[in-house]
Parts: sequence; structure tokens; C-alpha cells
Amino acid sequence: MSAAAQTDRVAWLAVPAVAYLGLVYAIPLVFLLARSVTGPDGFTLSLFVQFFSDPYSWRVIGNTLRIAAMTTLVCLLIGYPVAIAMARATGLMQVVLLTAIILPLSIGAVVKAFAWQIVLRRDGVVSQFLVGTGLWSEPQRLLFTEGGLVMGAANIFLPFMILPIYSVVKLIDPRLTEAGATLGASPFYRFRRILLPLTLPGIVSGIAFVFSMSVSMFVIPSLLIGDRFQMLATLTGRSFLLMRDEALGSTTAVVLLVLAVSVVLLSAWLARRLGGST
Repeated sequence: MSAAAQTDRVAWLAVPAVAYLGLVYAIPLVFLLARSVTGPDGFTLSLFVQFFSDPYSWRVIGNTLRIAAMTTLVCLLIGYPVAIAMARATGLMQVVLLTAIILPLSIGAVVKAFAWQIVLRRDGVVSQFLVGTGLWSEPQRLLFTEGGLVMGAANIFLPFMILPIYSVVKLIDPRLTEAGATLGASPFYRFRRILLPLTLPGIVSGIAFVFSMSVSMFVIPSLLIGDRFQMLATLTGRSFLLMRDEALGSTTAVVLLVLAVSVVLLSAWLARRLGGST
């Protein structure tokens, strides 16, 4: 049997998954897209024109992109060194680190968000710690603030930044940096010219994961910052569930979908370019 025929037979294994995704995801998505471009007289783009002509809509988009960017940045700054430490650890220490990263994924986002409500309130752990270190003179409330939202979202999405970077760092031969050290390269030079370029595909993948999830998060901002601060996902849910405005809900959902898909496509393109260049 030829290799092409063997590949064709193996491809049939994906049919159940493709059929399932088409039934529960693609078909409802088509109806959603159709609703956003359908008016009393048929096809129309008036819903998008109305949405983008409203300054409030741009404020919601700005809120969404700002929170997603800040969450992604926090996850990258914390997750990058953790991923390197996990990849360089051996034996029991590596098992402990992997367990500490993967185990929280078994807890739902709703439970984590409620836990962060307790942590971020005026008498919570964060406020008490900052008062104890002298950074704050008195306890303050972080709940229902943008900073609290970023902290809670970063905690929930952090594993999705660490694991892609870890998988790439694990494949890098540690002797490369050791060779640079024997040639007199400083630690910063070795990081900038050896380690960082080789880990860029993992960084891009982690950023894509965290940013796309941060853009579309609904439960976390609903519990940590409330309705007064609207993002695209919360505005979509509010339009469908509270206002019963399917036109606005479908329009915001399409805008959100375009943002998320654009991030994924851009990251895939960058990953291919970086993978080819390295």
C-alpha cells in the first residue's frame, strides 16, 4: 500500500471529530453570522455600521483589547522563567512543578473566580500583604477593579502560557548555552542571542492561547469586575440573556470572533516563520 493511500485511510479517523464540531459549533456559528447580516429587507451591514458608529462600542473594544494585552503580558513575564525552570529541573522537582501547573486546570474557571473574589476584597490576602510590606498604608479593595481582573485572569490562564514555552525549551540542547559560556558570552548575551530566539515559537503559541482566551472571557470579568465594565464577551452575553437583543448580540459575537481568529491566524503565521528561520 502506498504512503498516500495509507494517509487517506488514517484521515478517516478524524471524521467523527469533524462531524461533532460541525454539528455543535459550525452550524450554530453559521446561524449567528447570518443573523448579524440579516435585516427586515434581507442582507445588510447596517448592524455593523450602527455598532462601529457608536463611541460606546469602541470603548468596549478598547476595554477588551487592553485587558487581554495586560493579562497576556503578566502571564508572559511570570510564565517564561517558570517554563525555563521546569525544563531545566530534573527528577522529583520537575514532577512537582508540572503537577503544580497542570493540577489547577482541573478546577473550573467559576470556582477560581469566586476564590479570587475572596482574595481581592479589602480584607483579602493581597491587600493584607501589601499593607504588611508597607506599600499600602491601609487596606484597599482590588475587587471590581481592572487590576484585580488582570490578576485573576492571569492566574487562571497562566498554565496556557507556561506549557507551550516549556515544550519548546525542553527540546533545546542545554549545551548550546554552555558552549556560549565557554566562549566568554555573558548570561544576558546568551539569553538574547541563543535562548530567546529558540523559544520564540513557544512564546508566540503561548501569547496566542492566552490572548485569544482573554479576549473572549465572560465568567471571569462578570465575577471580578461586574457589569459596569463591559468587554465584548460580557456585552454579547448581556445582549442575549438580559436585553434580548439578538441583533446586537450577534454583531458583537462576530466582532469578537474576528478578533480571536485574527490572533490565532497571525500567531500560526509567526510560528511557521520563526520555526523556519530557526
